[in-house]
Amino acid sequence: MKHFIASAAFSVVLANPAFAEEVIAVPFDGSFDDATFAVESAIVGQGLVIDYVSHVGDMLNRTGADVGSDKQIFTAAEIFIFCSAKLSREMMEADPMNIGYCPYGIFVAEDEGGVKVGYRSYPDGPMEKVEALLAGIVEEAVGN
Repeated sequence: MKHFIASAAFSVVLANPAFAEEVIAVPFDGSFDDATFAVESAIVGQGLVIDYVSHVGDMLNRTGADVGSDKQIFTAAEIFIFCSAKLSREMMEADPMNIGYCPYGIFVAEDEGGVKVGYRSYPDGPMEKVEALLAGIVEEAVGN
């Protein structure tokens, strides 16, 4: 019974729009390859190290038939995973549970609507500095 009550309470919290994350996507005027190069350059230009590049588009295309789907979601999609030691320390000193927001990610995706560069939003408070970093990297990458 305790598990049911905890699960129900957690579901109510997650359903609350105040806790919802938003995906911010900005159109990129160019090719997917140009966008990935621009994002990589913008991240590295901030003095940050890219820990991993997740090839989400390849995975979705490769596994579609295995899960009973023939729909192509993206022509190509990648997520650049990285962290900022300075910002991560600052946000986790404010609240150690902010570890749940690490590492940070910026995606590049191409579908029938074109190429987009984006990231997920973060809650108000200490995480606003991280969101500002991500927004700045995306703006630089798309040329704004």
